[in-house]
Amino acid sequence: MGFRFHKMLLQVTWVGVLLSVTTSASAVLSYPSALPNCQNSCGGVEIPYPFGMNQGCYLDESFSITCDNLTSQPMYGDVIVKNISIEDHNIEISAYTARDCPHGHQTNAPMNNSDSPNGPTLWSLYFTISDTQNVFMAVGCDTYAYLNGFKNSESFSLGCMSVCVSASNAANGSCSGIGCCQTEIPKGMKNISLKAHSFNNYFEVQSFKPCSYAFIVQKDKFNFSVDSLRNLPKKMPMVLDWAVGNDTWAVGNETCAVNTKNYSCGGNSTCKGSENGGYFCLCINGYRGNPYLKDGCQDIDECKEGNNNCTGKNTDCVNEPGRYYCVCSMGYHFDDRGACVHPSSNLAIKFTIGIGICIIAMLVCSSWLYLIINQRKLTKLKQRFFQQNGGLILQQLSGQDNSSNMVKIFTTKELEKATNNYHENLIIGQGGFGTVYKGFLEDDKIVAIKKSKRVDESQIEQFINEVVVLSQINHTNVVKLLGCCLETQVPLLVYEFVPNGTLFEYIHHASKVSFVPWETRLRIAIESAEALSYLHSAASPSIIYRDVKSSNILLDDKHIAKVSDFGASKLVPLDQTQAIATMVQGTFGYLDPEYLLTSQLTEKSDVYSFGVVLVELLTGKKAISFDRPEEERNLALYFLSSLEENRLFEVLEKNIANEENAEQLKEVSTLATRCLRLKGEDRPNMKEVAMELQGLRKMEKHS
Repeated sequence: MGFRFHKMLLQVTWVGVLLSVTTSASAVLSYPSALPNCQNSCGGVEIPYPFGMNQGCYLDESFSITCDNLTSQPMYGDVIVKNISIEDHNIEISAYTARDCPHGHQTNAPMNNSDSPNGPTLWSLYFTISDTQNVFMAVGCDTYAYLNGFKNSESFSLGCMSVCVSASNAANGSCSGIGCCQTEIPKGMKNISLKAHSFNNYFEVQSFKPCSYAFIVQKDKFNFSVDSLRNLPKKMPMVLDWAVGNDTWAVGNETCAVNTKNYSCGGNSTCKGSENGGYFCLCINGYRGNPYLKDGCQDIDECKEGNNNCTGKNTDCVNEPGRYYCVCSMGYHFDDRGACVHPSSNLAIKFTIGIGICIIAMLVCSSWLYLIINQRKLTKLKQRFFQQNGGLILQQLSGQDNSSNMVKIFTTKELEKATNNYHENLIIGQGGFGTVYKGFLEDDKIVAIKKSKRVDESQIEQFINEVVVLSQINHTNVVKLLGCCLETQVPLLVYEFVPNGTLFEYIHHASKVSFVPWETRLRIAIESAEALSYLHSAASPSIIYRDVKSSNILLDDKHIAKVSDFGASKLVPLDQTQAIATMVQGTFGYLDPEYLLTSQLTEKSDVYSFGVVLVELLTGKKAISFDRPEEERNLALYFLSSLEENRLFEVLEKNIANEENAEQLKEVSTLATRCLRLKGEDRPNMKEVAMELQGLRKMEKHS
């Protein structure tokens, strides 16, 4: 809301009236929140309309609140309401946690299903789980948990896993997967249910019998502690977003529902579409109150409240419905700067103009100096980032190695030009690792430019050594690292561009129209195995990939496989032959169970993950899917049990098998089971895997 200047001298009588209005004092108006003759609070919690507690006091049944006569607490269904906000359009509640405990567990918290069932639900037509104010969490030492719900009228699931060998492994305040895990909630999720389960029926944690918990909690309202493993509150604070109606046409529409039959906004209000469907009512500028009531939005008297810009000398404030404006006192008028002044002489005007010209000249000079200083600061900042990110070390290593495969150092200008200033239309991949852009270098070469997460400054020298080693890898089936840029706060990596997407998309995409023949699948498996064998055996130092999965295997324009994304890989020192102790990293469904339990990383960890990829190629199924029956959700376990029951050809992808390749499919399936053995020492190495696959392919050609 702005104000208007009047430049006409007002009559004495009009000014007198204005002064009497603007100088009178009165209390700020109290605005109604509920419908007339309706209770507006319960247990100290205000219940504003469209919510209500009695018939005729709420907009519809979705906004009905019950005031519990025994506890004097407002209830929405079976959950306690803590606060309802008209301005932010959210409702704070206290929701149940899901709990699953081992036999014989002792706890001070209630354990019956009615108090805290393993599978609490929350159903509402118009309310969604706030993605900005909540987080999904799980607590336990042998735990996997998942959240089921609906998003855009389609079922949707997400989950996380938490493990620890003993309670002492967990750390207070940490929720990184050891005793506690968490994940963000997607926008627009509603009608949810929670589940918590044990991986091994609490067998590995019998000594201290922790429970498994799953819950949604308001951000910063839960701080994990070791005691949480045994005693967790049965309810957690949660925030729901609400809107009127659930029509998707209202999204982003500023005039959303004005002409509809059930328009619910009162006078002096406007309507705005909700991102999750439905719409909000908002008081227009200059009004305040409850926009859902007929006369809920009432004029703000800025003059009485002192919330106005009429603060200059000899300036008075005039209030009108929805706005205010300023006037000059008698004998004064507004000048060109908006100040109330007496009629001035020509000399004063000329003096003012001269001062104005001087100020403009000073501003021009200041702007010019600012640009020069800012450019120098930017240059120094780039130099600081270059040194901070190990640029001097990389230059030194480059000078020692005259190889043509040495990594190239790009400038920020080169990569900004290649990506059109990192335009969103050039994004080809996003995830926990960062963002990948498609770029076009000056020599017309197409590259992939990866913006990674922040690099630990204490590990800069190791990071540079890894960049040098990866740049020297020269294998047909490994994505080539071309160079990097160290002039930014987070280093940028430049790879060769692989145009045909990932193996995951190739075999799983819902819209695929062509069948992938077994010969192509076997060739991709051989190429991927040879790449991993090269990293383990031929690279110096050897490299443990640590995150082998179908989405990290890219396909070029001839569908040749190329292993990519070394964000989680680990270099093995030349003098080290034992396992590497490290924090568990990888993807659920591909993780080596031995690595998960011991945190000891070996080359056999990659073998297990590759075994899962082999099974994907054989069955055409995803490694993990909550859309399948519970016994089939983990593909590796389901495949092994199917082979034990002699049901191999029932689980293979439809039309993949024929009389010519039946024996070959059996042999590849047997190789996959060997890769998936629980103990790493019982698995073959990647070199043996690659050789066996090559032998099977030759056998097929000569048969």
